[in-house]
Amino acid sequence: MSHIATILLLGSGELGREFVIAAKRLGARVIACDSYDDAPAMQVADAREVFSMLDGEALRAAAERHKPDLIVPEIEAIRTEMLAELEAEGWRIVPSARAAQLTMNRDAIRDLAAGELGLATSQYGYAESYAEAQAVAARIGYPLVMKPVMSSSGKGQSKVDGPQALEAAWQYAVANMRGDRARVICEQFIAFDYEITLLTVRHAGGISFCPPIGHRQERGDYRESWQPAAMSPAALAAAQDMAARIVTALQGEGRGWGLYGVEFFVKGEDVIFSELSPRPHDTGMVTLASQDLTEFDLHARAILGLPVPESIAARPAASAVILADRDCDNFAFEGLAEALALGDTDVRIFGKPVTRPWRRMGVALARAGDAPAAVDLAKAAAAKVQIVYSPDDD
Repeated sequence: MSHIATILLLGSGELGREFVIAAKRLGARVIACDSYDDAPAMQVADAREVFSMLDGEALRAAAERHKPDLIVPEIEAIRTEMLAELEAEGWRIVPSARAAQLTMNRDAIRDLAAGELGLATSQYGYAESYAEAQAVAARIGYPLVMKPVMSSSGKGQSKVDGPQALEAAWQYAVANMRGDRARVICEQFIAFDYEITLLTVRHAGGISFCPPIGHRQERGDYRESWQPAAMSPAALAAAQDMAARIVTALQGEGRGWGLYGVEFFVKGEDVIFSELSPRPHDTGMVTLASQDLTEFDLHARAILGLPVPESIAARPAASAVILADRDCDNFAFEGLAEALALGDTDVRIFGKPVTRPWRRMGVALARAGDAPAAVDLAKAAAAKVQIVYSPDDD
């Protein structure tokens, strides 16, 4: 059977699952890889590989075994040196090995944004010991936010209101970092009016933007997102300009095609760069309800060299996460009928084989006449869905 392309997907979580579905609808063959078996994307892919993404030789072996047309990272914690080697040998890395290398670590992407491109960011500094963290905190002042330079889903992130809380924040960050570097970033806490994700698509025809996505976070991870987020024309133009500049800088030796989730803080008319992911973004789950072409469809089209609309519209919609509260490998979901009976709602269960405290296990989606009403409806739908744990795992 012929395929438009063979894709080696590195990381197979819920975002990868939706990407696999989008890519297969376009005729691609997808091999889903992750460090554990039966990950969400593996359940819908053509084949699977189980290995640590930080094992460079295992990564190369998977590439040589499947000979993909595209190697597509879905997570940050990857042996990016191997991606650079493979790209130099002619393998296509999405969006580029440079993008994967610089965004794997918050320090590298922050230095690019603030140092090389001169984008507006908060004051920040790095620390590899508690003593260094104290020195950075003394320089930038309190309150501040401390987080590992490499982590995911807000793990290890905390707001520090004063010196008495600094050591606990340092210990929390170190305990929750990924990779092999004990390094944190301390950044000035921005009293922003709101924060957004600007989904930015770099494709064969240029750069396209989705309408901005607003989101609310707890524990460094998103709880609800909505689209479109209200922004002034000037603030939106500033965000689009900064997003276009940074995704272009990430092209490196590759084509740089793909969807990027670029995060900003907004205070009045001031737009401040926060972070970037060179792949579909968790807050962009809302596009499953808000856009005719979801962020996953757009990513698949872009990396395959297929047309992407110049203008992308969104209807008012929202997403709200469904969280676990304990470790368990024997559980079920109840309340889906009640959630779906609330109105224009939908539920996506991710298919993760085990639960953990604060782990996202699903998302509720809702459409309404405006974004605030959609948020209320999505939260109500998410609250109806309950995870029922086996008594053996209580």
